[in-house]
Amino acid sequence: MNTHESEVYTVAPEMPAMFDGMKLAAVATVLYVIVRCLNLKSPTAPPDLTYQETTLNHFLLKSCPILTKEYIPPLLWGKSGHLQTALYGKLGRVSSPHPFGLRKYLPMQDGATATFDLFEPLADHQSGEDVTMVICPGIGNHSEKHYIRTFVDHSQKQGYRCAVLNHLGALPNIELTSPRMFTYGCTWEFAAMVGFIKKTYPQTKLIVVGFSLGGNIVCKFLGENRTNQERVLCCVSVCQGYSALRAQETFLQWDQCRRFYNFLMADNMKKIILSHRGALFGVGSTKMLDADLSRLYTATSLMQIDDNIMRKFHGHNSLKEYYEKESCVHYIHNINVPLLLVNSADDPLVHNTLLTIPRTLAEKKENVIFALTLHGGHLGFFEGAVLFPQPLTWMDKVIVGYVNAICQWEKQKPPCLSQGAHSSETKCQDSKS
Repeated sequence: MNTHESEVYTVAPEMPAMFDGMKLAAVATVLYVIVRCLNLKSPTAPPDLTYQETTLNHFLLKSCPILTKEYIPPLLWGKSGHLQTALYGKLGRVSSPHPFGLRKYLPMQDGATATFDLFEPLADHQSGEDVTMVICPGIGNHSEKHYIRTFVDHSQKQGYRCAVLNHLGALPNIELTSPRMFTYGCTWEFAAMVGFIKKTYPQTKLIVVGFSLGGNIVCKFLGENRTNQERVLCCVSVCQGYSALRAQETFLQWDQCRRFYNFLMADNMKKIILSHRGALFGVGSTKMLDADLSRLYTATSLMQIDDNIMRKFHGHNSLKEYYEKESCVHYIHNINVPLLLVNSADDPLVHNTLLTIPRTLAEKKENVIFALTLHGGHLGFFEGAVLFPQPLTWMDKVIVGYVNAICQWEKQKPPCLSQGAHSSETKCQDSKS
């Protein structure tokens, strides 16, 4: 009996060409969104520098070449200001070191207790001098934050002693000793730390460094009283906004997701304030009421917290008055020591309209250099090849590079250029080398 085997073939229906077109369109859309969100088409460039042509500025730019070279962020994500900011906010830094320091406690006149951490240098300074960096961190930050630890470790290895202010109320394990915590522009704790350093190390020269909110505080401190600039070689401010009053409106806008960042920072501030609820709203508090606590729970922006809580620590009558008096924009023009102001064009927290303040200042004052990078986000400034960032950031390198150049200038500057006349072209001939 013959058997016949027959093969059955199932032929899949040919998909219409339109379906392939839809797949290609979907892929193209995803790629377009990725390219736009990651800003991959954005070029790399050196910082945009605003400064006056002086002997000192020429020397600084020649001695600190990182200011004139391209800042190259990680290829895949480093051109997104949001991702740079998010990585700073979540991780601070990668492979952060653990520098060893001693915590100091300073009693204040109003009963508060200021604290700062002191880190001794790990090498001799290149100038042979005793130089101390006095550092003010960003909002709600302290010496234990990863970006501070990374910067301190790098500075110690370059021969700098570092004193890092812990914002009043920021450390979770340090109780408040009075019904007051840090505010946007209060310089009392920073002044106490600087006074301690000057008294304890009478031969040391000071480098003043501020990050974000800390940049506002240090610039306000130096501009409040000219005596605060004594023994100060220079000041560096990174990613500050200069005027809280002008920034107020921009923080309520959804442009660059600024309103979302505002909510996140407000939520963090609420946690800090509530962790000290007993000291701030307890029996000993004369400035805070139960109604203020109720408003704090419902606050969704920094402005609401500032209006209901923060301004009352110093008796300001209105939010406008608080922002006016606590912003460095009204004091920064009094700074006469060399001043480096650094911002990033893609910083989602600092609106570009605020950058007219440092740019105008640098155009008018010969001691000021304003450096605006194309990328970097808010206190990010990560560097790296493709994906993984390096432990040390462009920000760390540029601060120490600039400060090293200042110290070198102080050691070899022409005798006719004394402190307070760093760039007086009429006193010396141009000594470019």
